[in-house]
Amino acid sequence: MFSTLVRELGKTSAIDLIGELDAHTSVQLERTIQEQIEKKRVHIIINCAKLSYISSAGLGVFMAFIDDVRAEGGDIKFSNMSDKIFQVFDLLGFPLLYEIFKEEQEAVEKFNAPTP
Repeated sequence: MFSTLVRELGKTSAIDLIGELDAHTSVQLERTIQEQIEKKRVHIIINCAKLSYISSAGLGVFMAFIDDVRAEGGDIKFSNMSDKIFQVFDLLGFPLLYEIFKEEQEAVEKFNAPTP
């Protein structure tokens, strides 16, 4: 079972991931992120507080969209990961490619911070 919930936080979209993200459920996340890009909402926070499992197919969704999002001047940031989920991201080197925050509010503040 997997679902997403999109919340608009000013110019930022927070996407809550709920349940297990794998090869079968990753299509739903692809659709959700694509909708945000089409709406030009490219400041995206992926909130993992309710994510219980992620497979390589799930991780692949973020890799598939990051170039498109960054080309539009946005980014994908992550927050609220359990230690178990963070270990999967860390094992595959995601912390080198993406910013990961303990709390969603930190990611929101980073998007709202003036760029140097």
